Amino acid sequence: MNNPFETREIWFLTGSQDLYGEDVLVQVAEQSRAIVDALDGAADIPVRIVWKPVLKEREGIRRVALEANADDACVGVITWMHTFSPAKAWILGLDALRKPLLHLHTQANVALPWAELDMDFMNLNQAAHGDREFAYIATRLGVPRKTVVGHATDPVVHGKVATWARAATGWAEAHRLKVARFGDNMRDVAVTEGDKTEAEHRLGVSTNTWGVNELVERVDAASETDVDALVAEYDATYDVAPELGPDGARRESLRYGARIELGLRSFLEEGGFGAFTTNFQDLGGLRQLPGLAVQRLMAEGYGFGAEGDWKTAVLVRLAKVMGHGLPGGASLMEDYTYELTPGKEKILGAHMLEICPSLTTARPRLEIHPLGIGDREDPVRLVFDTDRGPGLVVAMSDMRDRFRLTANVVEVVGPDAELPNLPVARAVWQPEPSFATSAECWLVAGAAHHTVMTTQLGVEVFEDLADIARMELAVIDSSTDTRTFARELRWNQAYYRLAEGF
Repeated sequence: MNNPFETREIWFLTGSQDLYGEDVLVQVAEQSRAIVDALDGAADIPVRIVWKPVLKEREGIRRVALEANADDACVGVITWMHTFSPAKAWILGLDALRKPLLHLHTQANVALPWAELDMDFMNLNQAAHGDREFAYIATRLGVPRKTVVGHATDPVVHGKVATWARAATGWAEAHRLKVARFGDNMRDVAVTEGDKTEAEHRLGVSTNTWGVNELVERVDAASETDVDALVAEYDATYDVAPELGPDGARRESLRYGARIELGLRSFLEEGGFGAFTTNFQDLGGLRQLPGLAVQRLMAEGYGFGAEGDWKTAVLVRLAKVMGHGLPGGASLMEDYTYELTPGKEKILGAHMLEICPSLTTARPRLEIHPLGIGDREDPVRLVFDTDRGPGLVVAMSDMRDRFRLTANVVEVVGPDAELPNLPVARAVWQPEPSFATSAECWLVAGAAHHTVMTTQLGVEVFEDLADIARMELAVIDSSTDTRTFARELRWNQAYYRLAEGF
């Protein structure tokens, strides 16, 4: 996947006024540039921070907000009131702004020069109440924003800004994301349904359907030369089962798996798609259910949802964009079955063939086995266990009047024993705060059985994304109890219905 942060930027807006004269404004500009340098030089902030001239009056503020809206490179705006910036000057600009907003409450100096303090210093360094004035008007206008407090050189501040920058980039990605659905969703399944029109309105995501045989045409058109090259790449990259090897009896099945990958890649690249879905009930002329091809395309950054689940395809793509450059990975996941031995409770997740190898640092094994659904030839797939460590599973559900994200903090622990008869990629995890509370809350929330599992991102980035999108987020973590969680869901239901108006 190309670096999604490379061509994007965040604008830094500094508020001030003319009251204290030009000399003070020169100092304001110098010091705000120093703040930008501190942020832009932070290794963990992935997006370039761009300084903009100091803002003093309402027309200039309104104009820069409109410019930010119109600039596709700009994914968000950071504001800081260096001196006292009267907040009425910000009303039109904040009302016009459509890009994500972070309010940085900082100041130029770390330590106060106590012995030299005079009124000139006090007049220049007024963020302590200038930012309060700004926060009042932003709150009164109902402007969603993230507030970060601390000096711009503080690594904690860098971390919070970095997390928000990743969420803001995810939001920008959602507004350019196109999802290709090959066929419809699985018949009679409720949670994979959803309002695609509302999703484009709320999230910017365009989701449309193509007949599977349009993909089959691309698969059948793959050249022998391209197939040869891709199969050679498989041989070099994975531990290939002997029957799929160069002299193996089932080599042709691997070659057909390569044709599926070449056909899918051609279709997605030509259409500018960032995510896609398939459905085992609608395979048309495909001879195999796509497994290996889906796994490899996900590893390259594509979003994927099984059984026509476009909402999960969107989540996988956004998780991959927001997590780019961090250790770990992101994948479609599904809660499949449980270990319920008292004291050892855990969840085994998998999805037939389609778990992304970005979740492992081990060398996957390339195998072929029968599959009891789909009524097609035996499919090829990568088999592995995901790496152990902290993770997060997130689902998106259409609640009719809104979309709900449900997130559960988990620890990926691995299986208790070998799994010689389960030849698929899989993850085993223990959910916070406990298996029973996690499952109870997940069910109470009506959260989907398809999720994105990310081992790159924590809850905060999804909190930021939900705030930017004005989307509901229900979090299950170490502090969750079922009663409080259920009560918060009821409050949320009232809030979001009232927030929509009549």
